[in-house]
Amino acid sequence: MTATFTKSRWAGMYPPVTNPNMAADPGKMRRIIAEDPEWSLAIVPLLSSICLQNIVRNFEERPILHELLPSHRDYVLERLSTSLPLQVTSNLISEDGYWKRCCQQRWELCDISAYGHSWKRMFFERHLENIIELFIPDVTDTRTVLDMVPLCRDYVTRLNISQLLPPIKEPQEAEEEDSSDSASDLSMQGPSMDHFDFSLLLEKLSRLEELHVVYRVKGCGMNFEWNLFEFTICDCELLAKALKSCKTLRVLRIHQSKVDDEKCRLLVNSLLDHPSLRDLNLSHNLIGDRGARAIGKLLNRSKLESLTAHDNNIGGPGAQAIAHGLTNNTSLLSLDLRLNRLGDEGGQVIAQALLTNGTLERLHLGGNEMTEPTAIMLSQVLVQNKTLKSINLACNRLGLDGGKVLEEGMSHNTTVLECDLRLTEVGQESEYCIRQVVNNNQNREREAQHDNVK
Repeated sequence: MTATFTKSRWAGMYPPVTNPNMAADPGKMRRIIAEDPEWSLAIVPLLSSICLQNIVRNFEERPILHELLPSHRDYVLERLSTSLPLQVTSNLISEDGYWKRCCQQRWELCDISAYGHSWKRMFFERHLENIIELFIPDVTDTRTVLDMVPLCRDYVTRLNISQLLPPIKEPQEAEEEDSSDSASDLSMQGPSMDHFDFSLLLEKLSRLEELHVVYRVKGCGMNFEWNLFEFTICDCELLAKALKSCKTLRVLRIHQSKVDDEKCRLLVNSLLDHPSLRDLNLSHNLIGDRGARAIGKLLNRSKLESLTAHDNNIGGPGAQAIAHGLTNNTSLLSLDLRLNRLGDEGGQVIAQALLTNGTLERLHLGGNEMTEPTAIMLSQVLVQNKTLKSINLACNRLGLDGGKVLEEGMSHNTTVLECDLRLTEVGQESEYCIRQVVNNNQNREREAQHDNVK
């Protein structure tokens, strides 16, 4: 490489010029002129920087990371492409800074608090969710899912599946040129559609704790058909098998999926002796009394802490089965049966179960067509039960007499911290008195917590 020597450097290498004529004529001085006039010794890159840049360029073929010094590793991670194959990066890169760049480049909204403040967990959970939600049975190769398992199983603890695509139907022969009503009827009577087989995956995810799944298609628009929202018997059997094999699962939510009595029984049978399940949510489905009997059996044999089955078709007989399970249960903390059809028959048996149950803390019976007889039984619960902290009876026609009875029961209660009586027609006076008791209980609770801190 050719170097440029300035006059000051030249002067340091040779004795000063004594001939005044030469000093006056700089053109007669000896000089070395560089081939690149803009070259400067100050901008020559360090050898270490050249090596690190080479590592970045060839990282896919020769991934070198842990052998580097911490500062050099940070340099490489800041410059690595986010499009590198996951087979290279998944089990090699643990630093969150790289996975933060991957998430922010792929998704606009990234709430890391919902993922245990781990960018790597967010990336792999959302990436696997996208693969499952776009999986088309008989079209998508199952290896697209199975190949991801060794890459993500150590980082995926929750899956929130918001849609499941059915198989692609063969085009129908154009012989129906009838009215739109007849076409709609035919679409409702179309062939059964099975979806993604979760038994391929759940057993292999060794750290999976939560599964939220909906059997539907988002944004179908003008292609709407009822079959796109069908949870088939085959789907249910495959899901039940997968749930039984997933020993680490703690939270299961299957909602808005048309789970009826038969499917509910299949699912519950696979969960009877589940070692870790603590939270079950079957809301917005079609579960009736036969399905509720299965749920009651589950309460007898499981260690559930929360059961949610709101917006179903559970009536009095189903409530009796749940109440029987509640009587013998020692683990359930929260029970949500709002927006069912319990009536006074169901409301009374649930309340009666709370006279012996000693663990339930939160009860929601809103919108269940209950009246004064249920209020009378709940009044006894408020007097005797010492564990119930929250009770919601909103949107039931308890009436003025029901309000008086509840007011009397609450006057002896010291544990209830929340009591929702909106739209129950109990009267303003009773509602005010009950609110005062709840406020006193809350103040007492705060004082007890303050004393414990001391």
